[in-house]
Amino acid sequence: MNILRTSAFALVFGALSASAATAQSTKDYGKALTLKVKTPISAILKNPKAFEGKKVQVEGTIVEVCEERGCWIKIASDKEFEAIRFKVEDGVITFPMEAKGKLALVEGVVQITNLTKEQAIEQAKEMHKERGTMAKFDPSKYTGPVTDVQIFGDGARVK
Repeated sequence: MNILRTSAFALVFGALSASAATAQSTKDYGKALTLKVKTPISAILKNPKAFEGKKVQVEGTIVEVCEERGCWIKIASDKEFEAIRFKVEDGVITFPMEAKGKLALVEGVVQITNLTKEQAIEQAKEMHKERGTMAKFDPSKYTGPVTDVQIFGDGARVK
């Protein structure tokens, strides 16, 4: 009888511990998520004008985190070799470096910025600075204007 009780207790305790660990592994940032429909990142990148100024919810693996302030994350698209940057107001939300590789569900407004060649070079320089990769910065890669598409964020859930 004692063995049965001990086993039942261990089973219940183990299940409670597992569910607590799962709950702890999900962290919300910023405002609560409100949208019910996810938009594929590939759809936004294929036709950004159709989404400009609209609030969207996207999901994907975090492939990069701002190393300087944690003020943005880059989220992999549903399509290979694509990603979109999810930018938040500096200091309002700070993503930890440990978020890289985790699944993110985020909401925000799609923004399109048309950059001149010079602005694109400055933006790239700043990104390399934030990443600590200034040695790899090559301004000659930028030969003309660039269209930057990002989501300015309200809230995020990282699992």
